[in-house]
Amino acid sequence: MNDADDRGVPDIDRIPEGPAAPDRIGTGERMGDPATVPDPAEVEVPDDFREEIERLMALYPDRRSATIPALHAAQARYGWCSPEALRQVAAVMQVTPSYLSSVASFYDQLNEQPVGRRHVFVCTGVACHVVHAKRVYDAIAEEARETGLEDTEVREFECLGACDMAPIASVDGRYIGPLDPSDAPEIVASIREGRTPLPGRGLEDSDYRLPWGGRA
Repeated sequence: MNDADDRGVPDIDRIPEGPAAPDRIGTGERMGDPATVPDPAEVEVPDDFREEIERLMALYPDRRSATIPALHAAQARYGWCSPEALRQVAAVMQVTPSYLSSVASFYDQLNEQPVGRRHVFVCTGVACHVVHAKRVYDAIAEEARETGLEDTEVREFECLGACDMAPIASVDGRYIGPLDPSDAPEIVASIREGRTPLPGRGLEDSDYRLPWGGRA
């Protein structure tokens, strides 16, 4: 602590906001000063990844509009939005890693911690909740646990936006539903064996029909 100023208020040595080069908890990775736009010459970005981000930016009049697609591209490539992935995206987009991190932390489908390579999101929003989506989630989670399903993230999701298919789950981005707890063994088995879960019950399946005969 330094001497008091003219008002009698102690002049305290403060830690600057946005600490430089922080370690991400549990990762051991460093991503430089998150509040500084990375120098493209100092960040190694794979050529194909750079081209993908540049292609996404070209789709919008404002490059920041490509933020979410670019983060999804990073997660698809690296499995999660790691500090280094954020740094690479930031270098190409010429934004700060802290900006990208703030966006990634807002969306459930973007992960800032390592997760499984396969993803099962069970919607537990209001429309799904009232038709017992929690039972579907519990059944899938228990089946995955009991059968030792590896490298797969199973979790609840606030809303998948396909309420007429309730209760619904997203398996690696493929929407399937309506689901019942009895579907859990087939879903888990298909993931383990690399098969498409519940053919004909996916939103984009050509033969998909809702139970009452309509298209979702």
